[in-house]
Amino acid sequence: MKKVNFKTLFNLLVLLSFSIGFGQSVPLSKDAKISVITCGLGNETYSYFGHTAIRVSDPANNLDVVYNYGAFDFRTPNFVAKFTKGDLQYFVITHSFSEFMEEYNIEKRSVFEQELLISQDLKQKLFDKLNATLLSEDRYYTYKFIDKNCTSMVVDIINNTLNENVIVKKGDTDITYRSILYPYFDGHFYEKLGTSIIFGTKVDQLGTRIFLPFELKNSLEKVSFQNKPLASKSKTLLFFEKETPASWWNNIYSYLIILAFIVLAHNKTVDKIYLLVLSLMGIFFVCVGFYSFHLELSMNYNVLLFSPLLLILIFLSIAKNKKWTYRFAVLHLIFLVIYSIFMINKAHFIIVLPMIITSGFVLVRVAIRNKKRIPIII
Repeated sequence: MKKVNFKTLFNLLVLLSFSIGFGQSVPLSKDAKISVITCGLGNETYSYFGHTAIRVSDPANNLDVVYNYGAFDFRTPNFVAKFTKGDLQYFVITHSFSEFMEEYNIEKRSVFEQELLISQDLKQKLFDKLNATLLSEDRYYTYKFIDKNCTSMVVDIINNTLNENVIVKKGDTDITYRSILYPYFDGHFYEKLGTSIIFGTKVDQLGTRIFLPFELKNSLEKVSFQNKPLASKSKTLLFFEKETPASWWNNIYSYLIILAFIVLAHNKTVDKIYLLVLSLMGIFFVCVGFYSFHLELSMNYNVLLFSPLLLILIFLSIAKNKKWTYRFAVLHLIFLVIYSIFMINKAHFIIVLPMIITSGFVLVRVAIRNKKRIPIII
């Protein structure tokens, strides 16, 4: 969704040069065009969902520039911690259109353009707003996966310019954010699994907001303003078929082989290692849920499967406390049943089902090993 800024120094110089000129409120000519740019999906983490930007083209002013709301600086102190916490500052930056297109051509990602069919006054107003943003603290914003990203920022500034909520989501408003996101991870199995289990209840809400680039592209084709289409039909500037990567390990087969080994090994040490991994992941989910400002990570019911209390079960087992080991195993089997029932209608049920089955086998084995045997008197 966001586009990584690999040429930070160069772009900062470009930003400075544009800001100096734009600070004088350059009047657009009658031939000026303002377009929404939608960029295709890539195979890097930052590019899984595509990207949205705004292009302003005015041959009379020798102007062809792209406004990109998806930039951030890797040199930010405590970058990873800030990104995880959800207070990392993203910002808008400008690119020359030729540079922008060159980068997507190198990455072999498609680029589509939809010209906004608005009056000259509104074009100027939007252009001025974009430049005012560049010259103010408003160029920074705190990234939120659903609520505030490169796409939602473009929607907001256009709607604000039009003085009404013109751009609204068209289609897929009756399915959840999780269901909308799910297909974007095709070809990236463990990324799909990871996001499935780290996201909480927020992504199970109905996806009524535009938050992905192609949602905006599709909606622009259907919305109207002042009794006429807001945007022209999509024009393809670059087209590449998305290549699905092949990996010997990042696929469902390695996942199933690992889980099958755990089930078939029937080994106490293997069972403990498996439960330890689940418990540590559960502790991580709980900590991130409390620590992070990303609401998508809070209220994570997947901790019923990845229960931090499994760590206590392991300690009890090592301490050979059969009575409480058995009780904790049964408790987690109950958690597993509740989780399975709750998950049946969720988009990620199938992908976690093998883990549910594996956990069931392991927990039943632990319970059987530690159940108090009833003596038989003959």
